[in-house]
Amino acid sequence: METNAQTARRSLATEAVHAGREDLARLGLHAPPLDLSTTYPSYDSRAEAARIDEFATTGARPEGPPVYSRLDNPTTARFETALARLEGTESSVAFASGMAALTATLLVRGSMGLRHVVAVRPLYGCSDHLLGSGLLGTEVTWVDPAGIADAIRPDTGLVMIESPANPTLAEIDLRAAAEACGEVPLLVDNTFATPVLQRPVESGARLVLHSATKYLGGHGDVLGGVVACDEGFARKLRQIRFATGGVLHPLAAYLLLRGLSTLPVRVRAASASAAELVRRLAADPRVLRVHYPRIGGAMVAFETAGDPHEVIAAVRLITPAVSLGSVDTLIQHPASISHRIVAEGDRHASGVSDRLLRMSVGLEDVDDLWADLDQALSAAAPGSARGGARAEARTAVGN
Repeated sequence: METNAQTARRSLATEAVHAGREDLARLGLHAPPLDLSTTYPSYDSRAEAARIDEFATTGARPEGPPVYSRLDNPTTARFETALARLEGTESSVAFASGMAALTATLLVRGSMGLRHVVAVRPLYGCSDHLLGSGLLGTEVTWVDPAGIADAIRPDTGLVMIESPANPTLAEIDLRAAAEACGEVPLLVDNTFATPVLQRPVESGARLVLHSATKYLGGHGDVLGGVVACDEGFARKLRQIRFATGGVLHPLAAYLLLRGLSTLPVRVRAASASAAELVRRLAADPRVLRVHYPRIGGAMVAFETAGDPHEVIAAVRLITPAVSLGSVDTLIQHPASISHRIVAEGDRHASGVSDRLLRMSVGLEDVDDLWADLDQALSAAAPGSARGGARAEARTAVGN
């Protein structure tokens, strides 16, 4: 592998293509190999015992061949190496889903007696539910960004934010949040932004979470999650992963590594279309408000004057489905799906109105996307056959 000094000069686009693949030419390969082995033979059981003991004690990757795929897998390791390089961290640890990755992070801190979490809404609905449900023995204090420092207690193990947030796309000053955390690790869910738009560790975050299912995979065909962090925390995450079994499957890792190679191109192309759709939506009297982050991106949220459920029912090119980050454009109603599990009062207080729609812009032609949105908004407009009584429209762009 090349040294950090050699790779530090590379742009993000180059890293996306080459990180985790530097040894392929020397191996006589062009595409990364896919290792589907669940176990690995060894005739030296004493040496295997020593390696397992070391892993259980330290969480460091075993030297030599893998022992068992829940400890390590060569394909998964390639993806972890690549993602860490894109996020600018020492390491990353991959899991079967984004929620498995968040669970492991909470378990690491909880195992140290640090079960209190300070968090800022909105978060992804299932993240919100996991923190507040007490299923992992956690206690959460919900705050505005300005209240982070005052909410920290001696048993606070983590501060969690998502910026841009799901689904309102509200942004938080990451550097200010990191300073407010003091010695408590700041975890930033970077799923919406991806390292193409921001690298939270450069602003002081210590942990970066991704639902890799979304933009990192990019094609709507793979589940995964990953935490980018320093090697010390990565070792603790590997211990949790080995004990709980939430490991990323190597086939998923293979698809995610392939997805990373086109990540910058996909995000930038989709972001350009999103910005144009924002311009058109903001000028449309059938739309009350448009939410779009200052850093840009491919995610758009907007509140309709008409019935948002009728917009969902009327789209034809755009796919009415949960999730995001795919090559095709998706739209969903957060209050009904992604944030349904959050109490109604908490949803509304964090800006998730019942009229809000969240759209993940894909790679289709922007005029074709607008044509579909246009007819769907007309079908749902107040006074239309499907849209019900007319409501006064007010348009604004903001967070």
